[in-house]
Amino acid sequence: MIITDFSKALAQSTDPKFIKVMAMGVGLTILLLLGVTFGLQLLLPDSISLPWFGEIAWLSTILSGFLLISALIGSVFLMIPVASLFTGLFLDQVVDAVEAKHYPQMPPTPRASFIDGLGETGRFLGLMLVVNLLALIVYFMATVFAPFVFWAVNGFLLGREYFQMVALRHMSAPDAKALRKRAGGQVFLAGVLMAFVLTIPLVNLFVPVLAAAMFTHLYHRVS
Repeated sequence: MIITDFSKALAQSTDPKFIKVMAMGVGLTILLLLGVTFGLQLLLPDSISLPWFGEIAWLSTILSGFLLISALIGSVFLMIPVASLFTGLFLDQVVDAVEAKHYPQMPPTPRASFIDGLGETGRFLGLMLVVNLLALIVYFMATVFAPFVFWAVNGFLLGREYFQMVALRHMSAPDAKALRKRAGGQVFLAGVLMAFVLTIPLVNLFVPVLAAAMFTHLYHRVS
């Protein structure tokens, strides 16, 4: 069932609304990485003299390249909270496109104000950052099992928040919470799937939109 939900979301990935939101997220991320790289090149000296080694030229370029690669690897962890913020801000556009195509019988849903949406996504972003920072200790202790801990922790958080955001478009907060608990297993597994894909550098840039679409299908199926 969850794979079917994801397949439907993937099949709609060429929707203009999907592409627009994806392009915004990918474009901003690339600009951020380029800005960090060029900023470091301006701040770092072009060369440095070391005892026994002499002068090392192009130091800023070497370090900038290293930090750029580190940023791409770090995106495995950073994209979890960033993706949550990104999805929260543009969720309505994605869900509207999914429901217009697959669930046209649904009545129009009221939109949350930008301020309310920003506050909610900011709260969740903070929660994700705190939980992942605290979980770093567990990751080190878990050694080879660290990825499984990472997927489980973030799968729970992502599943909970994505499902809640979609459900609140159609029902009250208590009803949404009750439905999420009844479908807890499916919500958790769907979140784990998203957390797994989010650990793939570059691919994770496209996941938030697909996740919003997938949880829309999951909500309508279990409701």
